[in-house]
Amino acid sequence: MGIRITVFDENRNELVSYPEDVAPYCAVIRGTLQGYEACMRCDRDACERAAKMHSTHIYRCHAGLTEAVTPLYVGDVLVGYLLFGHVFSYADHEEGWAAVDCCTADLPVNRRMLKEAIDEAQPIEEAYVRSAAQILHAVASYLILERMATLKEDLLPAQLDAYLSEHFTERINAVSISEHLGIGKTQLYELAQRLYGCGIAEHIRDLRMEKAKTLLRERKDLALAEVAAQCGYGDYNYFITVFSRETGCAPGAFRKEEQDRKPV
Repeated sequence: MGIRITVFDENRNELVSYPEDVAPYCAVIRGTLQGYEACMRCDRDACERAAKMHSTHIYRCHAGLTEAVTPLYVGDVLVGYLLFGHVFSYADHEEGWAAVDCCTADLPVNRRMLKEAIDEAQPIEEAYVRSAAQILHAVASYLILERMATLKEDLLPAQLDAYLSEHFTERINAVSISEHLGIGKTQLYELAQRLYGCGIAEHIRDLRMEKAKTLLRERKDLALAEVAAQCGYGDYNYFITVFSRETGCAPGAFRKEEQDRKPV
C-alpha cells in the first residue's frame, strides 16, 4: 500500500516496522528532540484513545499527517497496537504544506528540508486511507486469533495438570479429559508424554499411588478398603493388585513398614 506499518506492544514500545525507515518528512521532524518527543506523545495519545474505543482510530497527527491505530485485544486483555502512517492525505501539495507548516510552526525544524520533503510526498486520497484502515483492522483481527491460539497452546500444560490434580481420583479417561480441554486424544497423548514422560492412564495411576502411600502413612485409622475408595478404586482387590505391582508390596505390608520406621 506504500504505507508504513508499525507494531507496538501493550506499553507502546515499537516492536517492528515495515518499511523500517520513516517517511522523509517525518525524518526531518524527528531530527529534532522537540519533534521526536512530540511524535512520541502523539503516538501515545492515539494509542490510548484507540484502546478506550476498542476500535481503529483515524486521526491527524501533531504534524498534520494522517495516521490510524488499531488496538489488539485478546478477550479483555490489551496485548499491543498496529499503527500505520504517516500519510500525506491532502488534495495537493500546496494545501498539504500549509497544514504541515502550521502544525509544526513551534518545532525548530529545518523549514526548507521539510518543504522539500513535503513537495516529494505522494498524496493519498481519504478513501484510500479508509480502505487501508479496514485492511489494518482485518490484519489486527488475524493477529488476535493467532495470539489466542498461541495462548491456548501455552495454557494447555497448566490446564491439564490442574485438571488431573483435582480429578485424578474420579472416573476420568483420555476421552473425557480431551473433551474437557477441547483437544484431540493424539494431542493429549503428546502433551502427557512431554509433561510426564508417560501416557495419561499411567500418570493418573501414579497420582493415585502417591495418594495411597500418603494415606497409608498418615491415616492408620482408615481401613484399606477406604484407602482404595479415596484413591479412586471401587474394587478393593484391584487396588491391592495395582499397589502391589507398582510398589513391590501389598498395602498392609507397606503401612506396617512405614509404622515400623517411625521413631518410638
